Amino acid sequence: MEKSSRINGAESVLNLEPNSSIAIGYHALFGSHDDLMLLEIDEKLLPDILHERVALRGQPDEDSVLCTPSKTYAIKFVGTSNSPFLIPPSGQFPLSENPQDFDGEAHGFAPVIKVAPGNMELVEVAPKLDKLKLLLSENPYGYEDALEMDFMEDVEKNKARLYNWDDLVGSVQASDEELRNGLWALSAVEIDGFWRVVDEKYMDMILRMLLHNSVLNDWSLDALHEDDVVSVLVSDGFPEKLASHCLHVYGSKVDGDVGGSCVWRLDERRVCVHFARQILSTGKQKMETFMAEWLQRIPGGMQISFDMLEGEVLTEKLGIETWVYSFSVSSLPLTPSERFNMLFRERSKWEWKDLQPYIRDLKVPGLSSEGLLLKYTRRSQPTLDADPVFSSR
Repeated sequence: MEKSSRINGAESVLNLEPNSSIAIGYHALFGSHDDLMLLEIDEKLLPDILHERVALRGQPDEDSVLCTPSKTYAIKFVGTSNSPFLIPPSGQFPLSENPQDFDGEAHGFAPVIKVAPGNMELVEVAPKLDKLKLLLSENPYGYEDALEMDFMEDVEKNKARLYNWDDLVGSVQASDEELRNGLWALSAVEIDGFWRVVDEKYMDMILRMLLHNSVLNDWSLDALHEDDVVSVLVSDGFPEKLASHCLHVYGSKVDGDVGGSCVWRLDERRVCVHFARQILSTGKQKMETFMAEWLQRIPGGMQISFDMLEGEVLTEKLGIETWVYSFSVSSLPLTPSERFNMLFRERSKWEWKDLQPYIRDLKVPGLSSEGLLLKYTRRSQPTLDADPVFSSR
């Protein structure tokens, strides 16, 4: 038999007939080959991998993650007691030396390029969206940005701290779908190709002007025509993109467009929560004082309820007085360990009715809310009919 007919690749092993054999030996290029790794995957991920719909994401100082279009996976190395032989396909690694001699009864020679001490496995994890919040908070869009639109030199100067979609994809460990959801949760908007969060004071200016115009023009807050609203706000000096964004942040679309224009309804809770935040931005207040001012601030026709402020404020008793202060879930980390650390720094003990609004948004694959509580808290119940109390574990 000719030497060339005896040199085979992985195909010869995969297609080996029953009761037949093939010789295994070291490839001339046998070595550690750190660039070759085995990856064990769930069958449901196979289409994404075969069609190149996955990407590795992470900075040099971060552990890389693998992202599909919709999910994020940590990559973990798992050692094995039985080390697999890696045999490359025919022709992938040309032999530069003569193969060793084998038993003449063997039907070919399959060269081993590497012995794998283990394999990589994928574990679904929550996207790391705290970094997204950090990046976008570096340079929120405010009133000054709107003024600078006429001064391109200043705009170019500030681009060093702005991020387009590709920048965010390269910096944030999250799938495309999770990244879009994260941008939506932050009420971010794409302006001139860059994703921005809008300064709260500037959003307050736009919302107040919208409400002012609704009175002047006799608009119903339950049927706002987008074209009319945007046109008037633009005439008041606000950018068109931000005028439309205000409707997205504080309203919801009503089914059915009128004359090609979208119709919006202002969301009562979102608007009322906005004004509650504005009031408490200066510090804690007595409950009676806060409720009276809150009632004065909201638009006519809307009704306030303290239940609206779940996950936005906390109360405390000082003597016979009840005080209220801002403590928003949106300001807390998304990593469970960091979230619980901040919660227990704020209060050493939490009743469930107070704690639940601050953890219900935590999403950890494979771990329920009950699992999070078991992992990060201690539960106590003084009596059988008493509400449970949670403290730090």
